[in-house]
Amino acid sequence: MTRPPKKKQNPIHASISSWLDTLPLPFLESLANQLNADAANAKQLLVDRAPKRWVVYEPMVLLPSGSFTAAPWPALLKSVAPPQKEALWTAILHHLSPSNSKPPLTHLAINEGIPLHLSHRNNSATTPSQSTGEPGRQQQPSEEEENLLRAPAALHPLHGSFGPAPSTSTSSSRPTQADFRSALWVSTTQNGIVQTWAPRHTMFSRGNIKEKARLLSFHSPSSSSSSNSRHTARVRKKETLRGRWAVDLYAGIGYFAFSYARLGMQVLCWELNAWSVEGLRRGAEANGFSVRVVTPPSAGEGGGNEVDLAEVLGLGNEEGDRSQIVVFLEDNRRAAGRVREARERIGAEQLEVVHVNCGFLPSSEGVWRDAWEIVQTGSGGDVWLHLHENVGVGDIEGRKEQVQALFDRWKRERGDGGPKEAKVEHVELVKTYAPGVWHCVFDVFITRDSV
Repeated sequence: MTRPPKKKQNPIHASISSWLDTLPLPFLESLANQLNADAANAKQLLVDRAPKRWVVYEPMVLLPSGSFTAAPWPALLKSVAPPQKEALWTAILHHLSPSNSKPPLTHLAINEGIPLHLSHRNNSATTPSQSTGEPGRQQQPSEEEENLLRAPAALHPLHGSFGPAPSTSTSSSRPTQADFRSALWVSTTQNGIVQTWAPRHTMFSRGNIKEKARLLSFHSPSSSSSSNSRHTARVRKKETLRGRWAVDLYAGIGYFAFSYARLGMQVLCWELNAWSVEGLRRGAEANGFSVRVVTPPSAGEGGGNEVDLAEVLGLGNEEGDRSQIVVFLEDNRRAAGRVREARERIGAEQLEVVHVNCGFLPSSEGVWRDAWEIVQTGSGGDVWLHLHENVGVGDIEGRKEQVQALFDRWKRERGDGGPKEAKVEHVELVKTYAPGVWHCVFDVFITRDSV
């Protein structure tokens, strides 16, 4: 009789079991006494309450939020010596490292959600960014500000150097090239596109993979996407996308910008977080896209509007820089004005925009009017706006009607000479953001011709 194959042990649990066997017996007996159990049951309880899942972003392993916070883990980690704790983290990395020719995994951290607000803390307290090796150790907040840069302030490094500590203020000075060089940079590949970021300073959302794929197939008439089937007649041939532009008003590390670039478009980006811009630059190079970063002077240094967008993009100049991706490290509220000024100088037909992406949660509504203005100053072809927002599952249809009413009003205010139609043609449900809440994308099709 053939025995069924033995179930393979979870590699994290296997590493923990091996590590527990290295601890002195009196130590385990003391822990067992505290739990009113024998040593074997105490060990099993620790294994059972250890994390079961992980994500690899080479060379880092990211454990889920709350890892090693269930009793008796906090007491155990507090009582073991630092070398013993380090032995645990390295054992986990060893068991999770690939057995093929890939380099071993070298960094370990616990993930936390991206906070909507950042706390300013007393300097004498221990910050979450410090690698204490003890999960869940945080300071008491004193005051808060909005986390505009979506900094992963609660990431808990466990093993390896993650580089300089992140700032707790959105108004702090920008990082230096030395900061970039000393930081840990990780990467992953989705839909054949490399994404690169510094996990201590910028976020990464795996759940956006569906929306990235949708954009990659947006102009494919053979796509099975439910949204693509709604606009088959408006699909552009790939060769007609070359020389056209996509505008990404919340570029991040290139989540959606790279999808547009892969389609052959040039991409004009705005991003306020210098760490994200550096990740975008590194990711663009890894994907073979030419990229240029523009850092205008701040308002306090003489304005910031003196940068000539037409000159930056190489428009109207045969010898200009024609980088496929151009990213402005500045507030996206300057975007519409820069586009308008460039078109006034060289002609609207030289900067034809096909897509405008507004990918910010919980709502990107703050730049919808700017996206609309970018459309107004253009000429000729039709444009797709992709507006991201979190919406309650029972409110999606009502919100769609509100978005439509908003564009109807802006069209009436514009009067003659603007687009003939602005229609919310589709709502894409990207992923659940929270129970009963969907990350939605409202596709607004804008045309100057009769439909």
